Amino acid sequence: MFNEIRLYIKAIIAFIMSIISIFTMGAAGTPTTPTPEEQEYKQIKNVIYLIGDGMGPLHLEKTKQERDITLTMDTFPYQGRSMTRSLSSSVTDSAAGGTALATGTRTYNGAIGVYMDDPVRAESHPKNLAELCLENGMMTGIVTTDKTSGATPATFSAHTYSRSNTKAISTQQLASGYDLIWGGTTDYVTQSDAEANGFTLIKTYDEMMALQPGTRSFAQFDNATWHLEQVDADTPTLEQMTMKAVDLLDDTDEGFFLMVEGAHIDKNSHANNDEGMTEALEEFDRTIAAVLAYAEADGETLVVITADHETGGIVLNEDGTYSFTKGDHSDADVPVLVYGSDTIIENGEVLNNYEIPIRIAYSLGFTAEQFPFAVTEEWASSETA
Repeated sequence: MFNEIRLYIKAIIAFIMSIISIFTMGAAGTPTTPTPEEQEYKQIKNVIYLIGDGMGPLHLEKTKQERDITLTMDTFPYQGRSMTRSLSSSVTDSAAGGTALATGTRTYNGAIGVYMDDPVRAESHPKNLAELCLENGMMTGIVTTDKTSGATPATFSAHTYSRSNTKAISTQQLASGYDLIWGGTTDYVTQSDAEANGFTLIKTYDEMMALQPGTRSFAQFDNATWHLEQVDADTPTLEQMTMKAVDLLDDTDEGFFLMVEGAHIDKNSHANNDEGMTEALEEFDRTIAAVLAYAEADGETLVVITADHETGGIVLNEDGTYSFTKGDHSDADVPVLVYGSDTIIENGEVLNNYEIPIRIAYSLGFTAEQFPFAVTEEWASSETA
């Protein structure tokens, strides 16, 4: 109880600071691009939404140079950028950044799927893409190399005033009705919890591969899932998790939604770990290559790649090398890469982060009434990055 009170107080402080931040920014300004019109978008059946946590454009260049590789990401036909600020700061964290990418709503740093002016959900909360798809008969899944309660997966599966509220996040995930939620071990998911909510709890690669369509599953893997190769026989890679998830979800005429997070681009960037970051990014790109091959063969799948923010402040040096300049997030724009639709982004276009899920929802045939988002005049000043 004490811990929950402490988290609540922190959320209230964050909310107050957000209000102060908005007023100090001034009242002028509008979103840099207009709210998308729902009738403009090519209609698709499935969505695979890949988020490279902390991945800025120079992360790609650094990885190509230091590992002497090419990247599948560079082959995507539509490539633009996203501006990543939150409502409380010009530099977002993964909670606010993930909320924007999941719900089309910007909020304060630390918030998981809640409105800035209603952090405890007294009246309402924004709907995320996975919930929208589930409500409309689609299969839904989340795959991450982070803990299942981590900020990014949480924004697609929970609503709470603080990313530190792990118990509430896990409880909501277990009650979500999703077809699969896979990631690293968290403290609040047990076998009895999973079974009580209709999930099969899995912990190993073999258990994952043995799953059959129609079985709902909650995975608690070792957090070493981000490596290029399996670190042991029990721990799958991100590519293996993703493609098994696609195999399980591609089992209905209604289509599916899958969010995939490569979390360790961010974690290794915080540590300025060159080898770890480039390995994590190469594994993320290897996953993308497998997803792209599936989408090309399927012909009805939209693939969207982006990031919640940039981490590490990577710069190009005078000698042509790349290096970290900080151990935290920056306000740099991040990539937005698209396959399967020519109406999500134009080459060179710069979007606000909250626009991406709105455009995805419209591409699935949903309307603004089905997927309400919160880009309103009172927050216009902070919507301009």
